Amino acid sequence: MKNGIELIMNRRSVRAFSDKRVGKELLKTIVAAGMAAPSAVNKQPWAFVAIDDREALDKLGEALPYAKMLKQATAAIVVCGNLEKALDDWQQEFWIQDCSAATQNILLAAEALGLGAVWTAAYPAKDRMDIVSGILELPEHIIPLNVLPIGYPTTNTAPLDKWNEQNLHWQKWNG
Repeated sequence: MKNGIELIMNRRSVRAFSDKRVGKELLKTIVAAGMAAPSAVNKQPWAFVAIDDREALDKLGEALPYAKMLKQATAAIVVCGNLEKALDDWQQEFWIQDCSAATQNILLAAEALGLGAVWTAAYPAKDRMDIVSGILELPEHIIPLNVLPIGYPTTNTAPLDKWNEQNLHWQKWNG
């Protein structure tokens, strides 16, 4: 297994998958990693839909404009916000940060297990949210944040080096 920094630096978006199936136990492990994420006031306002059904993957892949790779993937995890578990008033929007942290954990867990994955957004695009909600029959209080196609990568592309010194500021904003 890779150490933490190596894992983070090697994670990449994978959009091409073999037909090898991702087992339910691996999906459960990946979702458990998502649930280990921090959340505001430990509310854990998330819900996850794990998908390994070919028909459901194909329906989502056909309907979502930026998730066509679902038609190749053998699994997906949909990370959702559960508004019934979210904080109240203006703090309700923290569910987005909480579910984003869970998403990153899922992406890193997939990498650690030798799988590939990619973040495809649903929220805040109403048309995409409606597609995901309709196909997965989500109740009104469950908001799909993203769809994560998961599978065994067919390519071994190098991760991007995203380091940019200009994005780092010390002590104050320095230009």
